[in-house]
Amino acid sequence: MASALETLCGQAFGAKQSHMLGIYLQRSWIVVLSCTILLLPLFIFTSPLLRLLGQDESIASMAGVAGAMGSMVLAFWIPIFGQFGFLIFGGCPDTWKGFSMSAFHDLWPVIKLSLSSGAMVCLEVWYNAVLVLLTGYMKNAEVEIDALSICININGWALMISLGFLAAAGVRVANELGAGSAKAVKFSILVVVSESLSIGIVFFVLFLEFRNSLAYVFTENQEVAMAVADLSPLLAFSIILNSIQPVLSGVAVGSGWQSLVAYVNVASYYLIGVPLGVVLGYVIGYQVKGIWIGMIVGTAVQTIVLIFITWRTDWHKQVNQAQARVNRWLLPTSEERIGGREAA
Repeated sequence: MASALETLCGQAFGAKQSHMLGIYLQRSWIVVLSCTILLLPLFIFTSPLLRLLGQDESIASMAGVAGAMGSMVLAFWIPIFGQFGFLIFGGCPDTWKGFSMSAFHDLWPVIKLSLSSGAMVCLEVWYNAVLVLLTGYMKNAEVEIDALSICININGWALMISLGFLAAAGVRVANELGAGSAKAVKFSILVVVSESLSIGIVFFVLFLEFRNSLAYVFTENQEVAMAVADLSPLLAFSIILNSIQPVLSGVAVGSGWQSLVAYVNVASYYLIGVPLGVVLGYVIGYQVKGIWIGMIVGTAVQTIVLIFITWRTDWHKQVNQAQARVNRWLLPTSEERIGGREAA
């Protein structure tokens, strides 16, 4: 949900309205913290919910091990405290003007954009979770889940680079839209997609070359390692797709298309990818390989649709929409308010 800030802050910064970044941040805190409180019961009762869904006891019980997530929670909170301190104690004087009651004004547009952003991101994250859940019902579930989890982790390593390009694409597109430069938007998209795809091709070759030894970084179990080697060609193709798709998602975030991409994700992932994976995995008998093929097809459909949308977009129209959004939610700076009172 916080990715709504990438749209709002990026476009406001591009429009030289730096003081609005702190206001948008506070509005996002209000929205996201409220949603976090509502979601707490889901995380507290994860293990019982998995048992209710029929998952294997040994798999469901691991979801309730508090220490398993402890290091990740700590890793998240340490930079949060550092960033908060940097912000509060003068690290961003142009964008942070202190806490303001203005954060409670015009919340509804921020809520709508935050919900669209949350839906867009969650539909992507849940896609992998659904695939693991489906794999848990297979005959040799522990080996299949181990192999799939290793492949997803490797894919996640490569994806970290693409996520960097996602952030870069979102920032550049939002900045240039706010600044009113459609030509710079198109050039930025071309550069970021080309760079990310080039790196993806390198990883594609590397993972195919080392597929027989890659799994031993994670496990000593030969059966699991063989299953990972069997999935590696599919993993390599996933990495190619994931070098393009996140960048296009970044373009969408910078442009404020989160709700549109959420619909694309529903159609490509849950109406095409998951059903196809179920058919290939369970009906035809490809097991975890069938699940992964379904995932690739869903991601491929999503990528093709996003390429088409980006290619057909009238960026001059997007510039006008971005500037209208910035002007609609604009609060005057302290200098402008003082000048207005003096003129009166």
